[in-house]
Amino acid sequence: MNWTVDVPVDALPELPPLPPALAAALHDALARPAAQQPAWPDPEYVRQTRTLLESVPPITVPTEVDRLQKRLGEVARGEAFLLQGGDCAETFVDNTEPHLRGTIRTLLQMAVVLTYGTSMPVVKVGRIAGQYAKPRSSDTDAAGLPSYRGDMVNAVEATPHARRPDPGRLVRAYANAAAAMNLTRAITSAGLADLHRLHEWNMDFVRASNAGERYERVSGEIDRSLRFMSACGVDDSSLRTVELYASHEMLVLDYERALLRLDEDRLFLLSAHQLWIGDRTRQLDGAHVALAALLANPIGIKLGPSTSPEEAVELVSRVDPQRVDGRVTLVARMGSDAVRELLPPIIEAVTRTGHRVVWQCDPMHGNTEESPSGHKTRHF
Repeated sequence: MNWTVDVPVDALPELPPLPPALAAALHDALARPAAQQPAWPDPEYVRQTRTLLESVPPITVPTEVDRLQKRLGEVARGEAFLLQGGDCAETFVDNTEPHLRGTIRTLLQMAVVLTYGTSMPVVKVGRIAGQYAKPRSSDTDAAGLPSYRGDMVNAVEATPHARRPDPGRLVRAYANAAAAMNLTRAITSAGLADLHRLHEWNMDFVRASNAGERYERVSGEIDRSLRFMSACGVDDSSLRTVELYASHEMLVLDYERALLRLDEDRLFLLSAHQLWIGDRTRQLDGAHVALAALLANPIGIKLGPSTSPEEAVELVSRVDPQRVDGRVTLVARMGSDAVRELLPPIIEAVTRTGHRVVWQCDPMHGNTEESPSGHKTRHF
């Protein structure tokens, strides 16, 4: 299948102009050094692709983004719990209904247990509908080919043609993300999100899995609680629908900048509800941090083992100058061997500033091991 982009530039609608001060700040942000960007072979093709994406409907909407910001504020104040999960890197071939249903089902099943165990609302955020790019430690792989940077940039097949960065994939990424977000909204407003059904699936897990035996007592308690609620006549829409938000790493700026939208003088990046800055792109003078500071979206920042307390404080100050509760989520990805030593000084330094951030643990990155087959894996 051949994917191309034919852009009728003259026929595209003009987006409303940004206020002068915001336009100048955006220009400055995008002019800064940007790490981990694809080496596109045809700059004009990239420009045409961006022009096309500037005219498409957004994947998310400002009201949803604001709702998530409110929920994360509750997490930052200790009134709720954050659960985020999904694929390390989504692929176009796996952007199917069964795969998406499985991801959403797993997240919601986990949320049921967490809600019961913590007696708190659980804010559910998926790495979903846009996680199609990935940073790499090297521009080339062991065979000397350009590194695979995610389906948004090139293909995983180990051939020179497949690994050539293709701007047309930005359009495919948008189309796949929009389809995934559409299905996510449908699923979470329909029967799959029904609390009783989720509990039944958890009970199936308990019966079918050796690991599930550890959760048998909790499942039994949840079952009794649900039967009590049913007997009391509690059966409203909150038991059948759920809020699930989309997030991905704000990495490929040619894609992200094309999905910027202005709403009431606030700049939203409507490729997702929440975006995060990766450990390899959090340079204080870089484009990713400068762009994030302009957005109305809640922002995550990955903190690897090289992060100092001073750097963490400066990152939070730049991205959250207005001190909005939950505006910033700091994601520790330091590895189990180092986190006890490295994270407490960062928490103390950020807390002293008065910023109320969400503290999140990433137990996957930083804890990889290589299996006998050569694949990266982690202990569960």
